[in-house]
Amino acid sequence: MLISSILKPAGVKVVTSASSKKRLLHDLGDLAASAYGVEPDMAVEALMEREALGPTGVGHGVALPHARLPDLEDVLGVFILLEKPIDFDAVDRQPVDLVFALFAPEKSVVEHLKALALVSRTLREPAVRTKLRANTDAQTLYTILTEAQTVQAA
Repeated sequence: MLISSILKPAGVKVVTSASSKKRLLHDLGDLAASAYGVEPDMAVEALMEREALGPTGVGHGVALPHARLPDLEDVLGVFILLEKPIDFDAVDRQPVDLVFALFAPEKSVVEHLKALALVSRTLREPAVRTKLRANTDAQTLYTILTEAQTVQAA
């Protein structure tokens, strides 16, 4: 699985400010709607339900919110770079500025977990996080995310 198979350029955005975790989840739902035609309210509700089980802030300023949606056929991803980090109840108690959300079909357990592991491995790399934070152009961010994987594989 490649990041380019779950994320398309239209699914990458820079957000100047999100006032709260809830607002950010709405931004992710809106981005999934505009990039993939996902129903935004359903996406936001599913993300909020997942967050209620436990926060998805994984540390180092990274959050990986994810949810399952009934009408999807494939795993889809959206990425937001926040210019101003926000509190996301992360495991290391640090604010979050790199947010990669995944939406998976309800019945797709294996593909969902593979995608989550792939994104987690990619954003665990300090060099990738540094490059992402140094850029505010959505196309450049997309390139960094999709090329990071090919560099690691080489």
